[in-house]
Amino acid sequence: MNQKEQLRLLILAVLGRQPEHGYAIAQAIKLRSEGVLSAREGSLYPTLHLLEKEGLVQSSEVEASGRVRREYRITEQGREALQSATGTWEHQVRAVGAVLGSAS
Repeated sequence: MNQKEQLRLLILAVLGRQPEHGYAIAQAIKLRSEGVLSAREGSLYPTLHLLEKEGLVQSSEVEASGRVRREYRITEQGREALQSATGTWEHQVRAVGAVLGSAS
């Protein structure tokens, strides 16, 4: 899984819990990974727009504290994609673990 696919997976995983705006998605990725992973604005928003174009997420403008933000939510198709990508990721993790385990 390359970095673009990984970012797609992380975004879908965050949105699988609840709808969020872009900055909150980036913060959730950073917080949940204990600072190991990040989603920079230059890659986050283009990925969100692509996911929306593909029908995996939907967005709407929402007012919060007098400010209008674009909030993203996962679609049913996005949930299916998340499940598939999670399976692929877990398969890769097991494979890498098997290789690393055999090296010792």
